[in-house]
Amino acid sequence: MVHPREGWQGHGVPRRRFLKGGVGLSALAALGAGGALTGCASDLTGSGALPLPRPNNPVQWPIFANNTAIKSGLAPEQDATLQVYIWTAYINQACVNAFAKKYKCKVQLTTFDTMDEALSKLRSGLSFDLLIGGTPDIMGQLVEGQLIQPLNHSYIPNIAQAWPDYTDPFYDKQWQYTVPYTIYTTGISWRKDLVHENPYAMANAWTMPWQPKYKGRVAILDDYREGICLGLMKNGVFNLNTTDYSQIALARQSLQDLSSEVNLIINNNDYSDVPDGQTWITNAWSGDMAAAASYMPKGVNVDVVGYWVPTDGRCPVNNDTMVVLKSSASPVLAHLFLNYLLDLPNALENISWNGYMQPLNGVTPQVLVKEQILPPSLASTVVTPANFRRGLFELQLPVDADALWQQAWLVVSNGI
Repeated sequence: MVHPREGWQGHGVPRRRFLKGGVGLSALAALGAGGALTGCASDLTGSGALPLPRPNNPVQWPIFANNTAIKSGLAPEQDATLQVYIWTAYINQACVNAFAKKYKCKVQLTTFDTMDEALSKLRSGLSFDLLIGGTPDIMGQLVEGQLIQPLNHSYIPNIAQAWPDYTDPFYDKQWQYTVPYTIYTTGISWRKDLVHENPYAMANAWTMPWQPKYKGRVAILDDYREGICLGLMKNGVFNLNTTDYSQIALARQSLQDLSSEVNLIINNNDYSDVPDGQTWITNAWSGDMAAAASYMPKGVNVDVVGYWVPTDGRCPVNNDTMVVLKSSASPVLAHLFLNYLLDLPNALENISWNGYMQPLNGVTPQVLVKEQILPPSLASTVVTPANFRRGLFELQLPVDADALWQQAWLVVSNGI
């Protein structure tokens, strides 16, 4: 899945990455129409023999003899500069500055725009203390490549403030390597003053974009996973990691129909195009829409922007992680930084700028509205434990299935 932060808001970097993962045009062409892929054992492995973590197939990663956790009781490194590798525009500088002041250190942020870029640079030998924003689907590459080190839990007591899910996540059992950073859903955003339909009143609101009367005002995210998932859910298919060619083909055809019906727009400008009225209906990322107030035209109330996710929680959901890199020169400070960002006051300060929620017990719609971090009309962008647990993870696919997904998206997006 292309991450919501790839070429994020206001930076002018296009996020079209449908050939992500190294599957080239020749490989897609060679697949042709493809054959039906079935739910066999290969569904649980990615490239090589790496397991593919799933909620029903949790993975406990190995700890290598030459890559163990740091000892307990160590003092923070003195006169250090903590090196943080993170998505562009993904942390509140005020939080960074406050941590540096508390621990009498410096913190340097180095940013990346795609996960492929981040992995490539880490493999090349670039050294940082922390990677913030890694998604669960890259865990195998980080662990087996020994790019990250196991955590010493004694330095991170604030994990108690996180949802209990994160002390035993399916992608990293017993949180040996990760703590959570942000969480987000994919739903439907619309301009309430320009669109007459209410998705909450629809039998299947994933069909909402398929309305010719809104021609020229309908968009979908420029993301091969989100695009094909929308086509799947429109047809009542909720296995968002399907390897079934017929289901993938059905989703592709539905998106082709959508394109011809509404003169479809494909981009990742949900955060700005809905607030300013260029787009009236789109699938959207919750964290993007949480920031809608910052993009409203003068005199237009943010209440006209809606964000829908189903009340039963059956929508795409994902989270980002924070890990300490094996190359860390300041591993104690790195652990303390993770602990700092898991403390509620610091998390609220971070969310107030970042927009993307953190899975802490104290981060609730009521708190975010009370603190004026969110307008009441966009409380639906908050991910709660209940809908997170019912959510549908878009996870790493087996290589051959991933190629089919990308081939389908290539057809929809006309190879642009």
